[in-house]
Amino acid sequence: MHARADAADTVPNWPDDIFATLQRFDVRQVPYVPDAGHSRLIQRVLGSSTMRGIALTTEEEGVALLAGAWAGGQRGVLLMQSSGVGNCINMLSLIPILRFPFLTLVTMRGEWGEFNPWQVPMGSTTQGVFELSGVKVLRASHAAEVPAVLEAAAAQAYNALTPTAVLLSQRLIGAKVFTK
Repeated sequence: MHARADAADTVPNWPDDIFATLQRFDVRQVPYVPDAGHSRLIQRVLGSSTMRGIALTTEEEGVALLAGAWAGGQRGVLLMQSSGVGNCINMLSLIPILRFPFLTLVTMRGEWGEFNPWQVPMGSTTQGVFELSGVKVLRASHAAEVPAVLEAAAAQAYNALTPTAVLLSQRLIGAKVFTK
């Protein structure tokens, strides 16, 4: 599986922009479920001496991990795909109760050029699920938007303790296709 060559942003520098913003905000823990859309960012995190990438078996583990990171004096960000947001619904209820900074970066599926019908239902409801759970949603659809969107999201999450999700649109990451 790979991103289509006709994706709007064929040379993805935006993962580097995200990494730089996370460094500026002193993010130390980065739980993730492996995902092609986050692969470059995950590689940067795993190669970093200041950040710890933590592979998860399911997305809701990441919400609890971020609560624990905050209790231990560290900031974190959860990386996941839109299909994993539904797995987090119960765990998102921890955020307003415990009042910890929550930032998640979500690569979208089920929208721009999607080939897999199973991705469409959660992809079309991701923003609503977050909003109903009290999480503010910001979106980036083009590489040029990523630095400003990430800066705003990190400031909201870490400074104002406003739970925030950044949706990285399928147009930005490129529609996936299966090839042999």
